[in-house]
Amino acid sequence: MYGWIWRTLPGGLAGKLLGSLLLLTAVVLLLFFVVFPAVEPLLPFSDVTVEPAPEG
Repeated sequence: MYGWIWRTLPGGLAGKLLGSLLLLTAVVLLLFFVVFPAVEPLLPFSDVTVEPAPEG
C-alpha cells in the first residue's frame, strides 16, 4: 500500500516528500477532530469513581 501511494504521488523526491507530509497531516487531523471525538463517549476512561477518604 505504501509503495502504491509513493508511486502515485506526483513530482520528484521533493514533491513526494511534501505530498507524504501533507497526507500524514491530513490523517492526523482527521483522527483528532473526527474519529477520536466520535469514539470518546464509547470508551470507559471517563467513568471515574472517587471514594472519599476514610475518617481517622
